[in-house]
Amino acid sequence: MTTALPLGIAGWLQRYASGADLAVELHALAARMAAADPAIWIRLASASEIDGQIERLMSACERAGSRSAAMAALPLFGVPFVVKDNIDIAGVPTTAACAAYARLAPTNATVIARLLDSGAVWMAKSNLDQFATGLVGTRSPWGSPSSALQAERISGGSSSGSAVAVALGLVPFALGTDTAGSGRVPAGFNNVAGLKPTPGRVSAYGVVPACRTLDCVSVFALLVRDAASVLAVIEGADALDPQSCFRPTSLAAEAPLGATGALRVGIPEATELAEMFRDPWSDLLGRLTENGQALTKVDFSPLYAVGERLYQGPWVAERLTVVEPLLRTAPEALDPIVRSVISGAHQFSAADAFRSGYELAAARQTLNQQIWAHCDVLLVPTAPEHPTFAEVAADPIGCNSRLGRYTSFVNLLGWCAVSIPAGFTARGTPFGVTLIAPAGRDATLVEIADAWQRQWPLPLGATGDLDDGVDPPRPRVRHQDSIDIAVVGAHLTGMPLNGQLLQAGARLRAVTTTAARYRLYALANTTPPKPGLLRVADGGRGIVVEVWTVPETSVGRFLAQIPPPLGLGSLELVDGSWVKGFICEPAGLAGAEDITDWGGWRAWIQRSGVAR
Repeated sequence: MTTALPLGIAGWLQRYASGADLAVELHALAARMAAADPAIWIRLASASEIDGQIERLMSACERAGSRSAAMAALPLFGVPFVVKDNIDIAGVPTTAACAAYARLAPTNATVIARLLDSGAVWMAKSNLDQFATGLVGTRSPWGSPSSALQAERISGGSSSGSAVAVALGLVPFALGTDTAGSGRVPAGFNNVAGLKPTPGRVSAYGVVPACRTLDCVSVFALLVRDAASVLAVIEGADALDPQSCFRPTSLAAEAPLGATGALRVGIPEATELAEMFRDPWSDLLGRLTENGQALTKVDFSPLYAVGERLYQGPWVAERLTVVEPLLRTAPEALDPIVRSVISGAHQFSAADAFRSGYELAAARQTLNQQIWAHCDVLLVPTAPEHPTFAEVAADPIGCNSRLGRYTSFVNLLGWCAVSIPAGFTARGTPFGVTLIAPAGRDATLVEIADAWQRQWPLPLGATGDLDDGVDPPRPRVRHQDSIDIAVVGAHLTGMPLNGQLLQAGARLRAVTTTAARYRLYALANTTPPKPGLLRVADGGRGIVVEVWTVPETSVGRFLAQIPPPLGLGSLELVDGSWVKGFICEPAGLAGAEDITDWGGWRAWIQRSGVAR
């Protein structure tokens, strides 16, 4: 009997935590991947390549002293993933789905280095529309994978293989790239999440460019929270990438989302949708309205006009920077449609490029002011239709163009987006929608998308399974210059000093417990009453805490309000991660009452009758 694969990051980590053998699990997975549709892959990792990564993890366990200690330090310990084959892995060929272009990668792309350093294990290079030019998934000499749910329909592109691998449950996440929608359209067609960060948030060093100024590394996952976990690992500035620009917004700038309670959701005044998608779209809008969301109709015509520039304007000339030598010396090496699209760049002059750049800058400024003054997020169908292979063959350019209706303007405007599953048609075709947010608001965007996916659970990918609700222990996507602080007493929600956190612009991120290595004391002679938390070598237990995300600009003022013997130090949580948190000097415990057995300050306050 074949053991079922874990569906998410948490499932893989739980399996390893229970003692599963890395080699057994990963080589069994490799065998399953080899038996899948070969059109999903350009190259599967060899047994020796997998073994080399396992050896690296075993060395990490030896250095840490135990597997559990290594897992606490490596948030993606042993978690398998696949990589779109326009992203470099050191010592492995990168093809961009063109054999004549193939080259041995000298170093890891920055995103690969960060994932490997977090313990993840790459298992394959996945298929794509050649040179990431297309939204259909049919432009590769390695074949055309179909949607994981309907064999007669396309997978979407250009990140076709990555999306299908996730939808089949073979890996919990995969890397793609996104210029015009390549990280979102395949997500919609395969019933998975597709997270496209703000341009520049994730390094593109080691990625074969499509349009260098617009390209984003994207993440596919069955669960939004898993995609967010991966983004938290790979995001950040990179001196090796001239386009790197890690500038997330501050929590203070996002205050309207938390202040009003209702999310202001902008939707198109009119949608161009195939008939089969109209009911799922209408159903979703109805659910949102019932849930109290404020839907606002927005004129999308200026956004569509921006999107048309991507292939009908001089940005297509950026693609020449990679393929021009092949076009000149071996044009037959390119897919005919890809060759036709990129050859169109020759009609544009340098003056056209500058002129279009000026016009885009003006449009970006105007649209940022007009749209985000009235909307927190935009909501669109991920794609207006889901073509069959026959329909794409009959009209390859037209089908591809229509698929970018709701995606191609996003990178040009510098925004972030995430596609999530939203339902099915009467015939079982998956329907996806995309949430779009201003530049830098990736952290808030994934929080919203995660909440929606949890609220309206659907079968995951093509697996037929539902979300088990287990969260992986993970780093969080960062707001700008923010610090997570764990509070244990008078700063808890509803307690007398909670207002200090609210005044600092902080947001509650999680309610959890410490590792079982602490004791809690009710301090003597404090007003309002306060506890003291002490780390101990033996005899500790988990204590309930709240983790708040505090803007870094407010941390100093917050610290100044903390009286002795309390202070901020490093606090270990139950999942093995560490955050800053309230601790107490041992000398301050004189006369204090040990209340550890109550499990937390709120329980002691409520049951002991002490005035707050």
